[in-house]
Amino acid sequence: MELKNKNVFITGSSRGIGLAIAHKFASAGANIVLNGRGQISDDVLAEFAGYPIKVVAISGDVSDGTDAKRMVEEAIAALGSVDILVNNAGITRDKIMLKMTEEDFEQVLKVNLTGAFNMTQAVLKPMTKARQGAIINLSSVVGLTGNVGQANYAASKAGLIGFSKSVAREVAGRNIRVNVIAPGFIESDMTDGLSEKIKEASLAQIPMKRFGNTEEVADVALFLAGQEYLTGQVIAIDGGLTMQ
Repeated sequence: MELKNKNVFITGSSRGIGLAIAHKFASAGANIVLNGRGQISDDVLAEFAGYPIKVVAISGDVSDGTDAKRMVEEAIAALGSVDILVNNAGITRDKIMLKMTEEDFEQVLKVNLTGAFNMTQAVLKPMTKARQGAIINLSSVVGLTGNVGQANYAASKAGLIGFSKSVAREVAGRNIRVNVIAPGFIESDMTDGLSEKIKEASLAQIPMKRFGNTEEVADVALFLAGQEYLTGQVIAIDGGLTMQ
């Protein structure tokens, strides 16, 4: 897929991996929909001033089906279409199982998994009509391996993989591709807050002996968007952590 002048909606793109993906697509000439629950700050919008593209900020809650539909409709009204959807929005509520509440479990699934369902369903009708599109879902290596204290997060991210493969089979005949990125340890606000002891233990598990960065994840997203014969796949960008 030629990415120049394509329209990309990236959920949870006010910071971190989502923001890096937005910059990567903008640098390729794609128009961008920035999204978050709250209003996108002027500082974030200013970061895109140098690109010769259109940037639209649309706030809303992906876990609400009505809101998801409204956001996609606004994006189409502003740009004409949504050619690429990146489901990046996600939350954590980490606790061991004995202390995890039903609300902790359900809220993570609602945002991370149901949110992707809501946004995907909202874009599929116009994508099907156009007979083209790409959907990229951000899972995690935790969805492949599990992790202590993250039963809810792991369930949501593993569910996202099964969801993506099922949808990929449904829409492949309409030239719509659905793929998954499963990041490992990526430098972020979360990893910055880890103790040195935990960082050292984490690095010891990674064959490449370093954390990844958001730019590297964004490179994978751009690759997946452009590959017209690649669908239903999971790419783990994790320094070899989950290699088999």
